Amino acid sequence: MIDGRLLLPYEEARGVLGGIGKTKLYELVASSEIEQVKIGARGFITARSLSAYVARLCELPAVDGVMGSAVA
Repeated sequence: MIDGRLLLPYEEARGVLGGIGKTKLYELVASSEIEQVKIGARGFITARSLSAYVARLCELPAVDGVMGSAVA
């Protein structure tokens, strides 16, 4: 959970991931790297999928001294 919340609006999820762009977040959702749920017409990103994604990035080997750089 992030600040006790299970779901985050897209804009807040982008901020949690360091301010990535809208397109990149949509790509991560489309590739199932990050989980989206819908409540009515609104889409939310699950906090657990954000945490899991960042954990996976931290497990990647460093390339040229940059952690997680194997992910484009």
